[in-house]
Amino acid sequence: MDLSSVVGSPPYGKAAEAYKKAVTVAATAAAYTMVAPSMSRELLPDELRAAGRWAVAFVRDRLQPPAKQPRTKTIFISPGAGDEYSLYPGQRNRLYTAARAYLATNIDPHAASRLCLAVRDGDGAGDGDDDGDGDGRRHDGAGAGQILSMVPGDSTAVVFEDVKFTWTLVKQRRGSIDDDDVPGASLMLSFDAEHTDLTLGKYVPFIMATAEEMQRRERPLRIYLNEGTSWGRGISHHHPATFDTLAMDPAQKQAIVADLDRFRKRKGYYRRIGKAWKRGYLLYGPPGTGKSSLVAAMANYLRFDLYDLDLSEVLYNNTLQMLLMAMPNKSILVIEDIDCCLDAMSREDDKDGKTSEQNDDLDSGNPSSYSYEGPRAPMYGGGASMRQMQELAALSTSGEERIIVFTTNYKDRLDPALLRPGRMDMHIHMGYCCWEAFKTLAKNYFLVDDHALFPEVQEMLSGVEVTPAEVSEMLLRSEDADVALQGFVDFLQDKKKGAKV
Repeated sequence: MDLSSVVGSPPYGKAAEAYKKAVTVAATAAAYTMVAPSMSRELLPDELRAAGRWAVAFVRDRLQPPAKQPRTKTIFISPGAGDEYSLYPGQRNRLYTAARAYLATNIDPHAASRLCLAVRDGDGAGDGDDDGDGDGRRHDGAGAGQILSMVPGDSTAVVFEDVKFTWTLVKQRRGSIDDDDVPGASLMLSFDAEHTDLTLGKYVPFIMATAEEMQRRERPLRIYLNEGTSWGRGISHHHPATFDTLAMDPAQKQAIVADLDRFRKRKGYYRRIGKAWKRGYLLYGPPGTGKSSLVAAMANYLRFDLYDLDLSEVLYNNTLQMLLMAMPNKSILVIEDIDCCLDAMSREDDKDGKTSEQNDDLDSGNPSSYSYEGPRAPMYGGGASMRQMQELAALSTSGEERIIVFTTNYKDRLDPALLRPGRMDMHIHMGYCCWEAFKTLAKNYFLVDDHALFPEVQEMLSGVEVTPAEVSEMLLRSEDADVALQGFVDFLQDKKKGAKV
């Protein structure tokens, strides 16, 4: 097709004419944009132009909502106990104590230009805040036993649920209580007033719960023994056993930890179903299989004090009742070798006349259901009848969040009524040392995950019964892994030969 014919066609001519008009209009607009400001300054007076600018701003302000200006709200938190802001004379402000402990874990030692540093007595392993006020806590960024806090006048920011909170430590104007870190110090909490409900409804309860958990985790544990009708003063419980170092099957350890976690989180559930908030564990197996170590690991994990009940020292029923009622919440009652405490092994002749419904009432934790054979009925030379043991399992749960642990070498000697769910909820068999348990012990003693003798040990453990206590004894005989493991192999070989004989 000829190009001249295309250009001369009517459609092409219309398009070209439209393009020319568009170019002309654009050029005119550009020229006007350049000339308009100067023309307005020459033709319009300053007053008229100012009025125009005001009118445009007025319309814009009415059409667009004003930007919200943040309003800062400040909460003053004083120590209490007699200071000028105290609402209850003679009482400390629990929020102040909790906030000081909470902030000690939120201070960045690298970001702050000034810090207060304190070192508490002890080795930093579980001694915690021994004075009971909970003001100071160790910081992960500091060394063991070191406590960081702010200097009066300084501030630190903490973000909670995407909201920024600013904490400032200030000095009080006049007399205050003696504070461990900074005498006369109070706290100011500042935040956007829009988040007042979040602060009072969530943030403050979170601070209190965090401080309570910190105090529970860091306080030293104690073990109490019964002395007459009361518990003694108690001694420090420094048993180092944990679930990480416990020589047990990993799956079994995981199941126990999961059960303990589930128990701790179910306060509302137990209350809703009308059951006492308690859990019973029966540890059974041959001697030397780690039953006592498991009890210590449970105490260390939960941070519960231990109450070791020696039934041979309990001569009367009312004494037993007083001891159990005196136990605080969040505690573990331990009765070792429960089979040795019984003077009856079955209920074939139930002479007390209790019905099954009354027995179920014992498990509900209702003290009105307890019926002893008399408040001063003797326990027969320090032994306990099966009826009394069932009542013991119920009375031990008269409080809240309690654990009861029975240990025995002979589970078959115990009456089934004592072992049923509601009394002993979880039965844990503590067996002989398996391969996984041995690897845990080897790592504990020598920090090794593998060794040339491991295959031989694994093969022999599958055919030789040896307790974790025996394994530990052999591994303790030398600090040299090669020597100790070779000695253990020799021990297994001798034991295998003895079993054949």
